Amino acid sequence: MVQVDVFTNRALTGNALAVFPDGRGLSTEQMQALARETNLSETTFILPGDTVAEKERGVRVRIFTVQEELPFAGHPTLGTAFVLRGQSEAPEVQLALNVGTVPVRFEQPLGQPVFGEMTQKDPEFGATHDAQSVAAFTNLSPADFDGSVPIQTVSTGMPFTITAISSLQKLQSLRLDLNRANEYLAKSGGKFLYFVCRETVDPDARLHARMLFYNGEDPATGSAAGCCAAWMVAHGVAAGDERVLIEQGIEMQRPSRIFVRAENKDNHVVNVRVGGNCVEVLRGEVTLPM
Repeated sequence: MVQVDVFTNRALTGNALAVFPDGRGLSTEQMQALARETNLSETTFILPGDTVAEKERGVRVRIFTVQEELPFAGHPTLGTAFVLRGQSEAPEVQLALNVGTVPVRFEQPLGQPVFGEMTQKDPEFGATHDAQSVAAFTNLSPADFDGSVPIQTVSTGMPFTITAISSLQKLQSLRLDLNRANEYLAKSGGKFLYFVCRETVDPDARLHARMLFYNGEDPATGSAAGCCAAWMVAHGVAAGDERVLIEQGIEMQRPSRIFVRAENKDNHVVNVRVGGNCVEVLRGEVTLPM
């Protein structure tokens, strides 16, 4: 097993990920149990296969949270691609996920750490939501939401409801009733809520973000950041193909830096990309009962 910190260039920050380099022979139940054992936001299992097939569709990878298998997630995709690339200088690694093939391209500016950027599925824009409905399962009032942009569900493989809050102080004091939120999302077509605001800690960041879910809080959510990139371009928060920084994980003392961009072609948002750095922090062996 390899453990890496994703969306950071400093160990012990960002979002931790456990990667099993060879998951062949493990059952789905064993993978899920191992994900509970690592107790991280996600754990991935690489399933090496036929070389020709891997060149066409990518290396097969499965992603698990502590509770379920996911068709797609951002920081596991980026982190697993870093592990697969290893010490090589490969310019691209392709992963075959449950949602399809996702490429991760690498660049290394002179004197800088390696930077990886994944291309996510083109976004699907779902329902919009009124602030009063969302406020009902938070400690905020409708006036605490940013009324200049819509609350909207967007999916690039996993549907997130992008919810803008008016100030950093309100976002940092956010409390969420997860049971009521999940009931609402089940009816409205979302999977998780991604809360953002335009006021940031780092002046270089465009948005400050938080994602609260069943494992507590996520330090960095690459799948949500892709949805958010599409939402930003669609609603004028970022220009088309402008690479911007989303900061996340600060409340958890796991600061993360997620770089996102998307294009606007003929009033359609396409080519959503999410990138960042990755640091290996440990390697180990897992012993399973026979």
